[in-house]
Amino acid sequence: MSSDVRLTVVIGPHEYTGQLAAGMIPLRGYDVEFLDISPIIAAFRRMVRQLEFNICELAPTTYLAAREAGVEITALPVFLTREFHFTNIVCGAGSGIEKPADLEGRRVGVRAYTVSTGVWARSLLRTEYGVDPNAITWVVDDEEHVASYPLPPNVTRAPQGTSVASLFLAGELDAAFTGPAGIGRSGPPRAGWDQAGDDPSGRAHYPLFDNPAELERSYYQRTGIYPLHGLVAVKRAVADGNPGLGRLLLESFEAAKQPFLNRLRSGTPGTGPDFAHYGAMRSIVGDDPLPYGLDANRPSIDALLDAAVDQRILRSRPAVEDLFIA
Repeated sequence: MSSDVRLTVVIGPHEYTGQLAAGMIPLRGYDVEFLDISPIIAAFRRMVRQLEFNICELAPTTYLAAREAGVEITALPVFLTREFHFTNIVCGAGSGIEKPADLEGRRVGVRAYTVSTGVWARSLLRTEYGVDPNAITWVVDDEEHVASYPLPPNVTRAPQGTSVASLFLAGELDAAFTGPAGIGRSGPPRAGWDQAGDDPSGRAHYPLFDNPAELERSYYQRTGIYPLHGLVAVKRAVADGNPGLGRLLLESFEAAKQPFLNRLRSGTPGTGPDFAHYGAMRSIVGDDPLPYGLDANRPSIDALLDAAVDQRILRSRPAVEDLFIA
C-alpha cells in the first residue's frame, strides 16, 4: 500500500483511543491526520452533509438515517461510547408523571428526534414498559444531522428563539432529556454549546426512574442489550479503494483500547471521566465494557435496528452484515 494514501480522521477525546490519535499505533501504509473538532457532534453533521472526512466517529442512528438518505458511507463495528438510558429523562414538578406510561399524551423535549439517546430511551419505553412513543409529542430545538430526514407527525419544533432547556424551565414541557440530548445545551453543536443553555435547575424536577442502577443491571441480564453509540464511519469510496483498511482499523482500535482495559483491571485510574464510567459498566457487562466486532454486539445492533424501524427513522430493516466492514 502506497504511503501516499492520506486519511483525515475525527474521533472524540476518549482515553481508550488516545494512543491511536497520538500516532503511537501507526496505520501502516497511510498518512493519517487526526482532526480535533469540538463538540464531536459537530463533526457528525459535517460528515453526513459534506462527507468532509475520510473516517469519522458518528452517532449510530445518524449513520442509519444517512445511509437511507443515500450518503455514501459504511462503518466499522467499533462502538466508542456505551451507556444505558434509565437516567436520561427528567420530569417537571407538577407534571403528575409517576410512571413511564404517564408520558403518553405529554410533551417531551429532546435535541433532535434521531439523536441516539432519544432512540434508545424510546426503545426502552416501548419494550420494557409498553409505552407507545408515537403517543408522545416530541419537541426538538435543533436540526437533524441528516437534513433531508422527514420528521414524523408527532414531532414539533420549538418556537424560534426558544430551546428545550428554556421551554422546560418555563413549564411548557412535561419532561425532557438531560445532557447533550436535551436540556444540557442550547442550539446547534458549536464550541461551548453545553454552557449555552438556560439552566433548568431553576425548575424543580425529578428523574423518571429512581433506581437506574438496578434497572440497568436487570435489563442487561435479561436482554444482553448494551446500548451502543459512536460508531466509526468510513467514506464508501475510501473503504472500497483500500481493501484491508477496515481490518487494519479494527485491529488498531483494539490495540489502543488495551492499556485502558489494563488500567480498569488493575484499578489504576485514568486521567478523565472514562475510567469511572466504564468501571461501573464493567460491573454490569463484564471484563471488557467496550466490546468491538459484530458477534459481541449483535443483540444491541438488532435492538437498534428494530427501534429505528419502529420509530420511523428507517423505512425497512437492513441486514446487519450490509452495514459494516471488517
